[in-house]
Amino acid sequence: MNNKHTQEVKPQTIYLKDYQQPKYLVETVDLNFILEAEYTRVVSRLTITHNPDNKTKQAPLELLGEDITLISVALNGVALTDNQFELTDESLIIPDVPQNTTFTLAIENTINPQANSALEGLFVSNDMLCTQCEAQGFRKITFFLDRPDVMARFTTTLIADKTQYPVLLSNGNKIAHGELIDNRHWVTWEDPFKKPCYLFALVAGQLECIEDNYTSISGRNITLQIFVETHDIDKCAHAMQSLKNAMHWDEQVYGREYDLDLYMIVAVGHFNMGAMENKGLNIFNTKFVLACPGTATDMDYGHIEGVIGHEYFHNWTGNRITCRDWFQLSLKEGFTVFRDQEFTADQTSRAVKRIDDVNMLRTRQFAEDAGPLAHPIRPEAYIEINNFYTLTVYEKGAEVVRMIRTLLGTENFHRGADLYFQRHDGQAVTCEHFVKAMEDANDKDLSQFRRWYAQAGTPSIKVEKNYDENLQALTLTLSQTIPGQANAAILHIPIKVALFAADGAMMDATVSGVASINNELTLELTDQTQNFVFNNVPSTPIISILRDFSAPVKLQVSRPLTELAFLLQYDNDSFNRWEAGQQLSASIIFQLIAAIKEDQNTGIPATIVKSFKSILEQSWTDLSYLACLLSLPAENYLAEQMTVVDVDAIHQARQLLKRTLAEQLSNQFTVLYQQHHQDESGELNSTAIGRRRIKNLCLDYLSQLDNEDSYQLDNEQFAKANTMTDQVAALGAIVNTNNPKKQDCLQQFYQQWQDEALVIDKWFSLQASSSQPGTFAVVQALLKHPAFDLKNPNRVRSLVGAFSQANALHYHAKNGQGYQFLADQVIALNSLNPQVASRMVSALTQWRRFDTQRQDLMKQQLERIINTENISKDVFEIANKSLA
Repeated sequence: MNNKHTQEVKPQTIYLKDYQQPKYLVETVDLNFILEAEYTRVVSRLTITHNPDNKTKQAPLELLGEDITLISVALNGVALTDNQFELTDESLIIPDVPQNTTFTLAIENTINPQANSALEGLFVSNDMLCTQCEAQGFRKITFFLDRPDVMARFTTTLIADKTQYPVLLSNGNKIAHGELIDNRHWVTWEDPFKKPCYLFALVAGQLECIEDNYTSISGRNITLQIFVETHDIDKCAHAMQSLKNAMHWDEQVYGREYDLDLYMIVAVGHFNMGAMENKGLNIFNTKFVLACPGTATDMDYGHIEGVIGHEYFHNWTGNRITCRDWFQLSLKEGFTVFRDQEFTADQTSRAVKRIDDVNMLRTRQFAEDAGPLAHPIRPEAYIEINNFYTLTVYEKGAEVVRMIRTLLGTENFHRGADLYFQRHDGQAVTCEHFVKAMEDANDKDLSQFRRWYAQAGTPSIKVEKNYDENLQALTLTLSQTIPGQANAAILHIPIKVALFAADGAMMDATVSGVASINNELTLELTDQTQNFVFNNVPSTPIISILRDFSAPVKLQVSRPLTELAFLLQYDNDSFNRWEAGQQLSASIIFQLIAAIKEDQNTGIPATIVKSFKSILEQSWTDLSYLACLLSLPAENYLAEQMTVVDVDAIHQARQLLKRTLAEQLSNQFTVLYQQHHQDESGELNSTAIGRRRIKNLCLDYLSQLDNEDSYQLDNEQFAKANTMTDQVAALGAIVNTNNPKKQDCLQQFYQQWQDEALVIDKWFSLQASSSQPGTFAVVQALLKHPAFDLKNPNRVRSLVGAFSQANALHYHAKNGQGYQFLADQVIALNSLNPQVASRMVSALTQWRRFDTQRQDLMKQQLERIINTENISKDVFEIANKSLA
C-alpha cells in the first residue's frame, strides 16, 4: 500500500462535551494471528453495521491504527483499490460503505512486536508475546473502532511455531486446536460476551501452568490457571488462593458469580501497569503474582491478594458493565478499587487497611489535587488518556463510592449496586448511570453529591465548636472551601462524629434529624457553612471528627497536644485513634521545624513520649495496628501541610523526634523486638505478619541510635533472616545508617538474589531511597549497573521512581542535580516508553510548592523536556500542564 498520508500531528485536546455516539458498530470480530517476534501477520474480519443512535448519514468509516503496515482491505469480499480508501499515520478511512445494511470488512496487516518498546499493543517480554490494549493499544494491533462504547463478540485464532510458542492463549473459551506443517500449531478461542477491544488479550510463549478449580455459588466448576515462566512455577500458590478468595467474596458480598468456565492469569516481566482485567485472561505484572516467603515480603503478599482481587472484580465492574468513554474511567476503577479495599479489609485487618489507604490518598493524591494536574474524578479533557490513570481517578474515585455507601448505609448501597448490575449488564455506561441506580434503589436525592464527579481539588473543612454549659448543648460549625479552585461548587460531604467525656466514655448526644448508631452520628454538610447542635451533652466534650475518614477532605481544627494525646488513648474509632497520634507527632515536628529555623532550643515535649510509652505498655492482639500507632507521619505527608516545602527541615525535625523516641524508649522497643523476634516461622497468617511488622518497626527505631549495638542487631537479623520481610527490613536499616558492613551486606544480598528480578528491584529501591550522604552518586552508578534496564518498567520504577518520589531529601538537593537526573531519564524514556516516561515527570510537577531557587531549577528541566525533539503526547501533556 502506497497511499499513506504522513503529516506532523500536533497534540490535540479531547473534550467530554464533544462526545458523540459511534457512527458504526462492530457486531463480531474474527481475528487470525500468525505470530512471530519481528513479523506478526494479522487478519481481521469485522461484521459492521451503522449505529441507529447516530443520525449521521453517508458517514465515512474511520478505523484507528498506529505503527502497523497495511497489506489489504476487502469490503464484502471485494478487495479495495488504493483510491477507495485513505491511509494516514493514525487511521484507515473508507469513504463509501453500505449505510442501511450489515457489511463485512477484511483487513490484513503486519506488526513488529520486537520493536514495540512502548509495551502497548502486541509486544515481547522475555521471549513471550503478550498484549496490553487498555486504553488505546488495540489500534497498534490492527485497524479498528478503538473506543470503549463499541462492543463486539471476538473469536481469535493463533498460529505459531510449536517449539517457540507452545502455549497460545486468548479471551474466553478454547473451542478448537490442531497441528500444522513446519512444526506449527493453532488454537481458536471464543469469547461469548460482547466486549470493547481494550479488553482483548493474547499470550504466546514457553510457559508453565498451575491449575486448580473453584465451585461457584450455583455449583458450576470453574478451571483456574496461572501461567508463568518455568523458574517461577513455585511462586504461584498465594496468587491462586487469592483468586479463590476473591471469587468467594464477590459471591458472598455482591452476589456476583463468574461467567466463564475458565479463568486464566499470566505473569509478564515487562508491563507498564500492575495488571489488566482482560476478559477471562488477566495479564499481570510479575510483581503482583509471584511470591514465596524467601523472595516476597508480607507487603508483597498483601499487594498480590489486593491486585488479584481488583482484576477479578473488574469482571463485573469493568467488563460486563464498561465505560461509555474514557472520561468515565472512574466508573470502573473507582468502584473496583473500593471493592478491592473492602475485600482486603475483610481478609486482613480492617483498621490497618483503612489507614494504609488513607495514607496513600493523603501523601500522594492530595498533592495531585493541589497541583497543576488537578482534575475531577471524571475529567473534562485530555490529550493522552494514559495520563488519566491517576490516583484521583482510582483512589479518590474509591472514596467517592465509599461516601455514597456512608450516606445510604451498607444494606441500601448493595441494593443500589444490584440495580446497577441488573440495568446495565452488557452495556457501556457513564458515572451518571451508577449514581442514578443508587438514587432509584433508595429514593435518595444525590443531585448535589454528583458534584464530586466534576469538582477538582481537596475540600478543606473548618471546624469551630461552642459548648453551652447551661443548655448542655454543643454547637459544631462546619465550613467548606476548596483552596485553589475558583468558583468551587458546594459539595455534599458526610462527616462522622462522636463525643467523648473526660473519662473516655462516649456521650449519648443527639442531633435533630440525624440517626445515632452506637453513639456515632453522620452529619451531612451540604452548605458552605452549617451549624449542628448536639443536645444531651452533660460536660465539655472532646470531639472525634471525620471518623473512619468518612470523606476525602482536610480538617482545619485547633487541638492542644493534651487533647490529641487523649484521643490517642481513648478514641474507639481505629482510624481516628491513629490520626490523633499522627497529628500529635506532626504538631511536635512543626514546632521543631520552627525552633530549628530560629536556632532555638529543640526539646521534645514529654506528652508524646508518655503517649508512646503508654501504648507500648498495653496488651495488643492486632500487632499490625500497634505498628501503625507507633509510626511517625511520612515526610511527604508533612510536606503537604507546608505552604513552602522545606525538605531539609522536615527531614531534620522528623529524625530528631524519631531518635529521641528511640533513646527514651529504647528499653521498651528492645523488649518488644525480642518478644516477637523469636521462633520466626515464616507463616503468613495475620498473627505472624503482625509480629514481623511490630518487630521491624522496633528495629527501625533502635537503628536510629546508630551505634555498635544497633549495628549488631541489624547485622544479626540480616544474616539470620529466613523471610524476605525480615531481610529487607534489616538491609533498609543498614543502608540508612553508618553501619560499617553496609557495602558487604549490599553485595551479599545481590549475590544471593541476582537471579530473582523482583528481589533485585528491592535492592535498587533501598539504595535509591537512602537518606545517607552520597546517595545521589550511588544512584548515578546504579544506572550503569548490568542489572539495570531502562526498557523494563519495574526496574525504572525501582531506581528512578524510588529516588525521585521516595527520597525528597536528595532528589530536592539545592543544586538541582536531582531534577536534571530525572529529566535525563524522562528524555531517554520518551522514545522507548512514553507511558512510563510521563509518569516519571510527576516528580517535577509540584515545583510551585518549593522555594524560589528550587522552583527555577525544576522549571528549567520541565522546559527542557517540552523542547525535546519528538516529544510524545504523554510527556508533553504532563510537562505542559505543569508549567501552565
